[in-house]
Amino acid sequence: MRLRGAAVASTVLVCAAGLLAVPSNAQAARPKSLAEIRAEVNRLYRQAEAATQAYDAVTEKIDQQQKELVTLARAVVAAQSKEAALTQRLGALARAQYRSGGGLPLAAQFMLSSDPGSFLDDAGLAEKGAHAATTALNELRTTKSELEGYANAATAGWQSLMDEQSQKADTKRQVEQRLAQARALLGTLQAQQQTRLRRLDDEAAYQSQLSWLRNGAGAKLGSAAGTASALGARAVAFASAQIGKAYEWGAQGPSTYDCSGLTEMAWAAAGVAIPRTSQEQWARLPHIPLDQLRPGDLVIYFTDAGHVAIYIGDGAIIQAPRPGRAIGIAGAGSMPILGAVRPG
Repeated sequence: MRLRGAAVASTVLVCAAGLLAVPSNAQAARPKSLAEIRAEVNRLYRQAEAATQAYDAVTEKIDQQQKELVTLARAVVAAQSKEAALTQRLGALARAQYRSGGGLPLAAQFMLSSDPGSFLDDAGLAEKGAHAATTALNELRTTKSELEGYANAATAGWQSLMDEQSQKADTKRQVEQRLAQARALLGTLQAQQQTRLRRLDDEAAYQSQLSWLRNGAGAKLGSAAGTASALGARAVAFASAQIGKAYEWGAQGPSTYDCSGLTEMAWAAAGVAIPRTSQEQWARLPHIPLDQLRPGDLVIYFTDAGHVAIYIGDGAIIQAPRPGRAIGIAGAGSMPILGAVRPG
């Protein structure tokens, strides 16, 4: 019994020692440094911006699908109306042929006719009627085929629209989730820390811009960059008038904008339609060398083309940066540049 008691006591001591050796959660959870919080917040904002561009793309696609469905619906109504008119016309032709004895062969009708000359005139009319009936019947078959095609297209379009709306809702949740996480992280900081965080962001942007101006394409802007075209100047004027307005994801103005919403509307003010998202602006607009930037050109950022701004000259851009920040001027090289495009 003593040996058993000693063993139990030893076990308790070993377990207690083990518990003392394992740090508690409070001890293990080291507070994040300001630099770590900044990196995490920036990562979340980048993810939110990428999701925002996906949301914008889906929204644009849904708008186009809705227009196509309206066009299809009108085509279906027109085809149904034409089908009804042709059916009525064929019915009238059939009744007229029946009343004229069209059920008998022409030779038999000729033999039974009391006035062969009049019959021949009537036969000519009957032949024209038969031709009209054949034409109407062929037209009806074509119309029915078109109607079936329109109906199938409308059904497929409707299903596609439902799928896109579901994707839009999912993407919206992704954006809101990332933004909520970023707000929660920022909410752990005191006012003084938030000020320091903003200074860290500004310093990083400044150093990036300085490097670009000294060593990158920005160093050649003075000699190679052109002056704004008339359209480019109008786009820049519009963007300049939006300075101070708030960033809002998915917005295209007039009081708030996201990054691509601002560039799209700036060029719309110049009378030029460009794609809605930064990815499509990068994919579909003409690329230009960075050392040939001129006011009005669009600068595309990050490897996923997830951000865009409008170049205004002297190495500067106007951008809608991110939630919590207003539209303003920044250095063109303050973020990793993917390339540049020139609308118009």
